Amino acid sequence: MNGKAFHARRGDFSRAPRSRGDAAPRAAERVPAAAPAEDFVAPWVQMKYFTFNPNVYPRFVGATSGGIAPGTQVRVYGKDGAPFGHGFYNAGANIPLRVFAHGADALPDDYFERALRRAAALRTETLRLQETTDAFRVVHGDGDGLNGLVVDKYGDVLSVEVFSLAVYQRVRQWLPALHDALGTTRETVQLVKGFGSMENARGCEGFCTPGLRETKIRENGVRYAVDFENGHKTGFFCDQRDNRAKLATFCAGKKVLDLCCYSGGFSLSAKVRGNAAEVTGVDLDEKAVAQAKRNANLNQTRVNFVHADAFTFARQMRNNGESYDVVVLDPPKLINGRDDYEDGIAKYHDLNKVALPLVKRGGLFATFSCSGLLKAEDFEATVVRTAHRLGLRLQILDRTGAGADHPVMSNYPEGRYLKALWAIVL
Repeated sequence: MNGKAFHARRGDFSRAPRSRGDAAPRAAERVPAAAPAEDFVAPWVQMKYFTFNPNVYPRFVGATSGGIAPGTQVRVYGKDGAPFGHGFYNAGANIPLRVFAHGADALPDDYFERALRRAAALRTETLRLQETTDAFRVVHGDGDGLNGLVVDKYGDVLSVEVFSLAVYQRVRQWLPALHDALGTTRETVQLVKGFGSMENARGCEGFCTPGLRETKIRENGVRYAVDFENGHKTGFFCDQRDNRAKLATFCAGKKVLDLCCYSGGFSLSAKVRGNAAEVTGVDLDEKAVAQAKRNANLNQTRVNFVHADAFTFARQMRNNGESYDVVVLDPPKLINGRDDYEDGIAKYHDLNKVALPLVKRGGLFATFSCSGLLKAEDFEATVVRTAHRLGLRLQILDRTGAGADHPVMSNYPEGRYLKALWAIVL
């Protein structure tokens, strides 16, 4: 496998987010008597076919009121002319219509401020994440009814990733509500890779608080430095917080291998929280490895971080007769689109094929996928089939995903992108 496969990183929201955090209204409530187009509230967009997915692709878009500026908030009507909801419209974008609310009623002027404060309250009042960490996801796109917006909190910093022109046009107005709700003071805003072509928008640029390059966070007793200049996505992967804590429970006195370690999240949790005897972390990204080493120093501990392709390293260790009590395999996103699906499955097979033999019999194998297009059952089937072809059995202990600060909305199952399989290798 070519090492270039590991340059991509986790959980892409370019397919975007959804509506209110409320349950979808019943059809009878959602579909009043149909109205002719002349009675539509402008600006409006009419759907050609029904879809309850928040991302409405070009073939589903019908008539419009015309002359709609890119990023405009519009009323959305169904094929039958009945009021359907509210969305953002950008005719030239890959996803021209992004529906964020359903129903016929007009939205209050403070609709988005309420949605942002509701998202913050879920993390601080319901989940009470601040009791164990100062780093968590505050807005998870469709999972919070805020299409095209991802926000992570790192200490006093809000790290924002923008996926739509409409959100880009409004994000400066929205952030003060989150700062007020969370007590944060600084911000960094970046656009998803390929934003210009995806949104048919040129000249859009990210921005940040002057001088902001890095901040430090704590998570379950482990400290990390978050590098906003060189880090991937928003700088750190909060989605693995619960899985990092879970891994630590298996590591006391053990020899641990962390493949595709990025900035050392699993490695340091195993060493600092889990009291592992020996930990090796491997990643192809030289800057990530340098950051992992800095994180080890921050925790005043020693981890052997190696700059290497995970596939090549694992194969070499197997040839050397090395084995480990615990092996973690957390590759970057390997399926970026439907055209990549079969190739991505082959890559997952190949990676697990070289990682599994490194686990001592009776040892733990924790393997992950962050490809949203890959269903959990298909990921598990790939891992199990790979193990069986190697003559190995897996005693499956658990199946997990992202933490509760990454909620999934029922009409956007693609939001459940992170899958994990925990198994004893026999």
